[in-house]
Amino acid sequence: MRRLAVVSDTHVPSREPEIPGFVEQELEDADVVVHAGDFDSEAAYETVESLANGDLVAVRGNMDPVSLGLPAVETLWVEDRQFVVVHGSGPLSGYEDRVLKTVREERDDEDAIGISGHTHEVTDETVDGVRLLNPGSATGVEPAEEATMLTVDVDGSDVDVSVVRA
Repeated sequence: MRRLAVVSDTHVPSREPEIPGFVEQELEDADVVVHAGDFDSEAAYETVESLANGDLVAVRGNMDPVSLGLPAVETLWVEDRQFVVVHGSGPLSGYEDRVLKTVREERDDEDAIGISGHTHEVTDETVDGVRLLNPGSATGVEPAEEATMLTVDVDGSDVDVSVVRA
């Protein structure tokens, strides 16, 4: 079994001064860290990368500096499960359709799970046969009401998702 720590929308330091301690601990303890965009700064990226012990998969959010050189989409396999990671940038109207389209275009496996950010809203739902995860905002910045993230335990093709709150 492998554990993913899934975060997004840290927005450090423009909207929050630092990543909360509970998030840092989960990132350190995970086998793989996934960040679905909007680090907001090189310093925030470097912090997350350091906590991930070198096992970080990250994508570019609409608030990320170009200098980070992050891709718009990443795919990864954990055990027997594929994940497609994208921020989901753009207007909230049409967000879900954009994420679904990206997952369908990038996946190699019909059962791939989409991971996205952008909305600051925690979700774990299946839409048109595709499971979509959004960890919310790791720092709880507006419009989030609290700091949240996800842990994803993968055992073979079995996936168990938990919301972690402060």
